Amino acid sequence: MNAALETHSSGLFEPTSVLGWVHDEDAATEKTARLVNAARAGLDVDSEPTSIGETVGQSVAVVGDAQLAAAMPESADVTLIADGREFDDVGADLSDVRVERGRVIDVFGSLGDIELTLEARVTDDCIDCMECVRAGPDDAVTRTPVDVDPAATGGEWIDVCPTDAIDLEGVRRTVSFDQVVHPDGEDDAPGGTTGYHTDADLGTIAAVSDLLDPDRSSFLDLEMDVCASGDSGQEGCRACYDACPHDAVSKPAPHEVSFDRSSCQNCGACTSSCPTGAVDLADRSNERIAREVEALVDEEPNGGLLDWSSSAAVDPQIVAFVCSERAQTALSRYGQLAASGREEVSYPPILPVRVNCTDTVGQAHVLHALAAGADGVTIVGCGSDCAHSGPDPKAELVERLNAATTDLGMGERVAFLAPDPDAPHAFADELSAFVDELTETPIPADEHEASGTSLTADDDLPAYGNRVWSLESIRTILEHVEPERETIRGLENFGTMSVSEACGLTPTCENLCPTGAIRRDGGDLEFSHERCVDCGLCETGCPESAITMDTGLDLGLLPEENDGDAWTTVHEAELFECRRCGAVVASVSTVEDLKAQLPDGQMDTVEGHMAEYCSDCKGDLVFNS
Repeated sequence: MNAALETHSSGLFEPTSVLGWVHDEDAATEKTARLVNAARAGLDVDSEPTSIGETVGQSVAVVGDAQLAAAMPESADVTLIADGREFDDVGADLSDVRVERGRVIDVFGSLGDIELTLEARVTDDCIDCMECVRAGPDDAVTRTPVDVDPAATGGEWIDVCPTDAIDLEGVRRTVSFDQVVHPDGEDDAPGGTTGYHTDADLGTIAAVSDLLDPDRSSFLDLEMDVCASGDSGQEGCRACYDACPHDAVSKPAPHEVSFDRSSCQNCGACTSSCPTGAVDLADRSNERIAREVEALVDEEPNGGLLDWSSSAAVDPQIVAFVCSERAQTALSRYGQLAASGREEVSYPPILPVRVNCTDTVGQAHVLHALAAGADGVTIVGCGSDCAHSGPDPKAELVERLNAATTDLGMGERVAFLAPDPDAPHAFADELSAFVDELTETPIPADEHEASGTSLTADDDLPAYGNRVWSLESIRTILEHVEPERETIRGLENFGTMSVSEACGLTPTCENLCPTGAIRRDGGDLEFSHERCVDCGLCETGCPESAITMDTGLDLGLLPEENDGDAWTTVHEAELFECRRCGAVVASVSTVEDLKAQLPDGQMDTVEGHMAEYCSDCKGDLVFNS
C-alpha cells in the first residue's frame, strides 16, 4: 500500500512509509484500518487535563552560551554564567541578562533549587576598573565579566587592583537557580534531572518555557486516598518512589509519598508500578490504552470507522507497545530506508500502541492484551540506553511475565525489542524469530472488553489500577486455558499470607492494611487474597513478627474457587475476655505470655492479673485505686 496516510493526532500510527514498504499490500491495508479504528476508540475515553497547580520560579542560568541566554523566554530571569569565556563583544543582546563570573565546578539539586558551585580568580570586591585587564598577561584576563584564567601566573600586575579583588588561588561560591541550561554538563540521573538541560537547541528553549508556564497541564492524575504507602509511621508500598527516574517522587516520611508534578517527565514509571491505581497518566491513561488494544485485535470490527475482510492478513496478532521517542524514530527510519530502495526491509505486521516510554508498560497492560486475544506482546523501546530509566528497563518484566504465561499454560508470549535505526535487519530477524516461536492463542479475539476492575472484589480501588486490572485479565484468560500451576509466578501486587502461632490476634495488621484484605472475626484472622496488593505493611508492622508474605497469585484462594467466599482463615485463636466487662482483650496465648513476662502486673485491690483486663477497665481500675 503506497497511498499516503497522515499520522493521527493520537500518535498511534507508524508513519506511512513503514506501513507501505515493510509489509505486503494486504497486511498494510488491514493494519491501517485497525490503526484508524484504534485511534477512534482511544479518543472516546474522556481526558480532561488539570492544571499542575505548582509554580516553578523564574530564575534560569545559562552556562557559557550568550546566544542561548539571549534567546530565553521573556518571562525568565536569566543569568549568564561566564564559565571562563569572554562576552565583551558577542553580538547578542544581553541587556536583560545578568552576567556572573566563574567556572562551573559542581551542580547539585533539583528543579526549583539547582545549586551551581562556581570558582573565580576575581572576588565580588571587583569594581570593573579594568586596570588588571590592561596590565595583565595577554588573553589571561576577561573584560566581561572580569576574571582571571586559572593558568595565569602571578606578577606585579596583580598589585594594580585597587580593591585587592584578585585571588589566584581561586574563590568558590554557590548560587541557586530554578532551572539551569548547561550545554557542556553531564547529568548522572538515569532519566535526566528536570530543569537541568544539557542541550543547546530549540528544544531546550521550549522545555525551559514550558516549565515557566504557571498554567501548564499536569501529566498525572492522582487519587492519594488509595495509596498503599502506609500509616501510623509504618513504611508500606514505595513502588512509585523506587521506579521514578526523575526524582519527581519523594518520601517526606516513611509512611508518606509526595509527587512533584513540576518535575514529572511523563514517562509513566510510577503508573505502571503503582498497585492500587493511585496514579495514572492524564493523556495516555490505562483505560485509553485498553480501548486502543481491544480495537487493534478486533478481527471483525462492529461500528468502527473502517472495516476489512476476514482474510486475516495480520496473522498472528502481535500487540507492540512502542516508545514514542527513540523506538518510534527507528521504525520510521526503517520505512524510509525501504521506500528509498537503500535497504530491503520486511518484518511481520505488529500492531503498535504508542506509549510515552516503555516505563509506562507494566504487567497489567501485557495481561490485558493477551486477554483481548493477542497472540503475543512486544515491548519496543530504547534497550540498553533508555532515555528515562537507563539500562535494560524491561528485562525483568519480560522474564516475570513469561514465567506467568507459562504457568497459565500459554507458553512464553512476551518479548522486548530495541530497534537500532541503523540496523533494520537485526530488528526484523529478532521480531521474526519471536513470531515464529508463537503458537496461536487459545483466547478468542473480539470477546473481552475490560472494565478495569476485578469484577467480584468489593473494594474502592480505582478502575484500571494495576492489581484489579491484572486480576480481571487473568480471570478472562483462565476461561480458556488449563494452568500448569496453582500458584502463578512472576506476578507482582499479589500476595499470600501465612501466620505463625506467635500471632496474638492484635488489631495491628487489620488497621494497617490499606485495601481491607485482613479482618478479625471472633478468634479467626481472615485474609482476602483478592484484595491484597502485597504492600507488606502487615508483615513489617506486626508486633509479634508473626506474618510472612509471599508474592504470587494463588488461584486456589480466589473466591470463584471457594464457593464465592473471598476470605480464608489464616490463624485461629482462643480469645480471652476481660474479667470485668467481657470485652475481648487478646488471644489466650497473648494474655498468658504477658502474665509470664510481668508477674508483678497486679494490684492488691484488683482480682487476678492486670493483663486480664481490657484497656478501658485497666484505666478505671488504676484510677479508682
